Amino acid sequence: MKPLRGSGFLKTNIDSCIDWTRQHKFRGAVYGVCLIAAFEYFSLPNNSLRELQRKNPRITAMMEQREQEAEDAGARFAVQQTWVPISRISPHLVHAVIVAEDGTFYEHSGVDWCEVEESIEKNFEKGKAARGGSTISQQLAKNLFLSTSKDPMRKLKELIIALRMEKLLSKKRIMEIYLNVVEWGNGVFGAEAAARKYFGTSAANITRDEAARLAAVIPSPLRHQPNQTSQYVERRSSIILERMTARGY
Repeated sequence: MKPLRGSGFLKTNIDSCIDWTRQHKFRGAVYGVCLIAAFEYFSLPNNSLRELQRKNPRITAMMEQREQEAEDAGARFAVQQTWVPISRISPHLVHAVIVAEDGTFYEHSGVDWCEVEESIEKNFEKGKAARGGSTISQQLAKNLFLSTSKDPMRKLKELIIALRMEKLLSKKRIMEIYLNVVEWGNGVFGAEAAARKYFGTSAANITRDEAARLAAVIPSPLRHQPNQTSQYVERRSSIILERMTARGY
C-alpha cells in the first residue's frame, strides 16, 4: 500500500499556490474577485424577485436599516407607508422622478453603463464615492435587499439584482414598487405617505410643482424636506421642472 500523502504534501501545495499568486498578482486578484462574485451571485434573492411579480414587499432592507440606526441612537422610529397602485400615483411624480433620477429608465436594461463609466471616472478624480450613477432599478435593488453601504461588493450585488429584476418585472411594475418604498423622510416611505405628510393630499393629486419638490429630495431625504423653502430644494426642483418641460411632460 502506498503511504498517505500527509501534511508535507499539503504544505507543498499551499506553498506552490502562494508562489503562483506572488508571480501573478493581477491575475490572482482577478480570480479572487471572480470567486467572491460567484459566491455572492448564488446568494442573491432569486425567489424574492419572482414574488415581486405578484406580491408587494412589506418590509424592506432600508426600513430595517433605519430602524436599527434609530435603536442604536436611542430614538423612536415608526414606518409611515400606505401602498397604492401606480394608477393612483400622479403621472407628474412619475415624470419628475424619471428626469431627476434616471433619464434613460425606459431604454436601459437595469444599468446605465455610460453613467457607471462616468461615475467611476468622477470617483477616481475625487478619490472617494462622489457620484453614484444608479438607475431607478439599482436604487430599488438597494432599498429592497441591501443597504446604503459604500462597500464595492454591495455595489456589485446591486448591479446583478437590478439586471435580474429587469428580466423578471415590467418597467411599470418596477416604477410602482419604487414609488411605494422609496424613502422621503424619517420613517416616511412611499409616495402616498409623503404626499399626505408634506402636502396634505393624496399621491394621485400631487401637482407638477409638488412632484418636482418630492423628486428633488430623493438623494438626501433625511436632510431635506420637499415642503421646505431652502436653496437646495428650490434650485433642484427648478431644474427638474425645466427637464420635464424639455421632455414634454
